Parts: sequence; C-alpha cells; structure tokens
Amino acid sequence: MSNDINSQKPIRSISLPPLAAFALALGMVGSTFIAATTWRDVRKQPEKNNIRITGSAKKRIVSDLIDWSATIEGKGNDRTAAYVSLKSGTDKVVEFLKTQGIKPDDIKTQSARITEEFEIVREDKVLPGTTVPLRSEKRNSVGFRAMQVVSVSSSNVPQIEKASREITSLLEQGVFVTSNPPNYYYTRLGELKLEMLSEAAKDARNRAENILRSAGNSAPNIQ
Repeated sequence: MSNDINSQKPIRSISLPPLAAFALALGMVGSTFIAATTWRDVRKQPEKNNIRITGSAKKRIVSDLIDWSATIEGKGNDRTAAYVSLKSGTDKVVEFLKTQGIKPDDIKTQSARITEEFEIVREDKVLPGTTVPLRSEKRNSVGFRAMQVVSVSSSNVPQIEKASREITSLLEQGVFVTSNPPNYYYTRLGELKLEMLSEAAKDARNRAENILRSAGNSAPNIQ
C-alpha cells in the first residue's frame, strides 16, 4: 500500500491501463486474505509533473469447499482374509461418516489394493574347507495387506473438519484408519478478483485526489 513517485519529462497526454495483482493462500484453518493493487497517472499542472498512485484492496475469505480422505487397512494370512478385514473396516468408516450427517453422495470409495508382505531372513554359513562366512538372504511371506481410501468433498467445511478429527475413534473398534490432511478451496475466486480490482482502482483514485488537493490543485486530471 505504498505510493511510488517517479519524475518524468513533460508529455502531452497520458493513457495507461490499470495494472492489478492478487494473491491467495489457503491454510489449514480454511481462511486467508487476498489483496489487489492498481495504479493511476495524475497530472498536477499542465505539462509539468506526472505522479503514479498505487491503490490496494484487502479482504478476508473463508473456504467454501473441502476435500478430505481417510485410508483404511486390513490384514490377513491370504488375500481373501485381508480383503474381508478391509471391507469390515471400510463399512464402519462409511457408516461413521453418515452418522456425522455427511450426505452419502459426498462419500466416495476408491478401489482396494492388496499386496503381499515379506520379511528378510539373513543367514551366515561357513562352507566346508573355508573360513569366510557366506551370507544368504531369504524372503518369507508374512501375510497380505489391503488398503482402501474413502474420500469426501463437501461445501459443509465445519462438518467435514469435525469428522476428520473424530474418525480415528474407530481405532478402538479395531479399524485401522488414518485421517489425511484436508484440502481447502475457494470456488468464487474469479468473481472476487474482479471485485477486488474495482475496489483497488477506487482506492487509487481517492489517493490521487487527496494528493492533488493537498498540493492546491482543485481540478485534478486523473486517468
């Protein structure tokens, strides 16, 4: 919000378009500030001085859309057992979200992934006739792990934030669930940008008029 004053050679006419910039940052609290700036050229006296005036506008915005997901795991000695464990946990997660008031259409369940897990067994053996041990490694299967992601996208930001914090209470029921960090969005940024640029342009004009009045110029020429 600062004024930059540049001395220039006299010119007959000035016609410069408005220049604007805005910035948006989304934090975990789901709100932030955006700012817009613009400038105008002012002639104090005919053919004498040119002053560049910068205007700005600032407004706090609150996210109106939230995306959040939870990862559920299941384990078993074989693929079937791992999937059955996963399905039981996923069903409990979906039911929990519904009891939180989340609409079923806002809940999406992704495809399950099942992988086999191994442990590495290392063994050192000294062969007959040698003194140097020979190391061998063997992979032993220790079972299967199944994973699935349940995601929610909603405009009810406080409701989803509450669910993301409380979902881990299902751990007490034997559900292996991890709550992932939510992502926040603002869907009307384009409209807000135009509004902020208009306010910044008005601020630039008001600043220019105040400077000219303080300089004794009763008829400012602002472009």
